[in-house]
Amino acid sequence: MDAQLFRAMAHNNAWANHRLLAACAGLSQADFEAPRTGFFPSLRATLNHILVIDRFYVDAMEGGRLGPDAWADREPCADVASLKAAQSEIDRRLIAVVERAGEDGFSQIVAVDRRSRIQHERLDRLLLHLFQHQIHHRGQAHAMLSGTAVAPPQLDEFFSVEDAPLRAREFQELGWTEETVWVENR
Repeated sequence: MDAQLFRAMAHNNAWANHRLLAACAGLSQADFEAPRTGFFPSLRATLNHILVIDRFYVDAMEGGRLGPDAWADREPCADVASLKAAQSEIDRRLIAVVERAGEDGFSQIVAVDRRSRIQHERLDRLLLHLFQHQIHHRGQAHAMLSGTAVAPPQLDEFFSVEDAPLRAREFQELGWTEETVWVENR
């Protein structure tokens, strides 16, 4: 797979998390924890699940052996501010994994500790799985957010011309430029 494609996907993933958690920052703690319809029973539980599974897979991609201990605490972040900081940190680590893979290749084999066995999987396949997992659960959180007074943010227009000023501000918050994402042959 093309390194540029994975770089764009990793940045888009981080950007979507940033946008969604920025919107959630407008919720009260009670609304963040309130029961909602979804696979997980609240925004807090859903967004923490994304974080926990990211930690599981990113650790494996980095060569670690955290394994199922990643979900020993299924909701490690009690509030949006701590969740936003933790998700931002794991998103930066995921981008770094992609950057390294751009140099080393995406066909390298990753050992994923499943406690009962070690799963050996190609990095490109794990990345695609992780991005799909993120999209799936962010969609659920987006739907949950629509049942609050806070408008859910746009998450599916990666680089539209119309949102250039907003994108520039958000990229500045993330420490990026478009060149960060789109520079070819790095």
